[in-house]
Amino acid sequence: MTFFRAIRQRLYAWLIGLGQTRREILIGTSLLLLLLVGGGFAYQYIEGWSWVDGFYMTFITLTTIGFMEVHALSNAGRLTTVVIGIIGIGIATFVIARLAQLLLASDRLQRRHMQEQIDRLNNHYIICGFGRVGHRLAEDLLRADRSFVVIERDEQVIQNELLGGMLYLAGDAEDDEMLRKAGIDRAEGVIVALPDDSSNVFVTLTVRELNPEVYILARTVDHKNRSKLLHAGADKVIAPSEVGADRMAQVILRPNVDQFMENVLHTGALSLQIEEVHVVEGAPLDGETLAGSTFRQQFDAVVIGIIDSDTREMKFHPGPSDLIEAGDILIVIGDREMIRRLRDQGCKPQQPA
Repeated sequence: MTFFRAIRQRLYAWLIGLGQTRREILIGTSLLLLLLVGGGFAYQYIEGWSWVDGFYMTFITLTTIGFMEVHALSNAGRLTTVVIGIIGIGIATFVIARLAQLLLASDRLQRRHMQEQIDRLNNHYIICGFGRVGHRLAEDLLRADRSFVVIERDEQVIQNELLGGMLYLAGDAEDDEMLRKAGIDRAEGVIVALPDDSSNVFVTLTVRELNPEVYILARTVDHKNRSKLLHAGADKVIAPSEVGADRMAQVILRPNVDQFMENVLHTGALSLQIEEVHVVEGAPLDGETLAGSTFRQQFDAVVIGIIDSDTREMKFHPGPSDLIEAGDILIVIGDREMIRRLRDQGCKPQQPA
């Protein structure tokens, strides 16, 4: 008795743990199976058929397939068919309704969980539009281990392309509320890559109004619309067709230079990348010269430029005596690990041991 009581308690706890909707689906499905089996016995008892014939008759009744009767039915058999149909179709309808409810709740739960993840982001990027350009940008951001959110209104694109763990919002980037959900007030940059320039101009205006400080990179299809996007608030406007043509010219005119840059920018054979690093006040590099900080020995990276925090001018190939100050941006070449160490140990204030 103790054994059966323990089994019953575990079964009861398992059913409670399923939740009401799943429990109702399980009970409804079990009743349908019982009805299929019981219908076979009912026809066997009432009509004298074999159990298989009775089961088949119950099945075609519940599924409304509409084949002809297995054998001629008596009045009692017909009434049995009516009862089986009413009960079975009612239970099936109930189960289908609960399944739809469960799927809808699961979708809502997934969206809520994703929104919670987005709400925790800071200094992330927002990609407006997930076409060919947006897709490539997302791949590069993933490769650089940067946080980002995609806003895409085409449900088909979302189903086909955005199931790889990317954070996304299904909606129109022209909607203020959608940009707020994406964390526009906390974003470091916004990439506007919608397929037509009129939408890009409108989104750029909206983004600039919601966050005057965020960096905006906008795509243009027609070079003539570049000035409109700049006036709308874009910091940089790129025409992908022109970039492609420039790259082709680079390859044909300077193939060795292009090979070097490809290795650097795409972390190929050299395992290097060009990166920008912000110097925070109180960091070990704040107030040091390149020579005094023993930069190359500590971080094994090369500084190819320093952007002054006040004038925003870039000094290429700085010398050993050039001073690094808080707010400066260092343009460096190095591998991923060295740049990470430079950020953490050289450009941020260090906690006392």
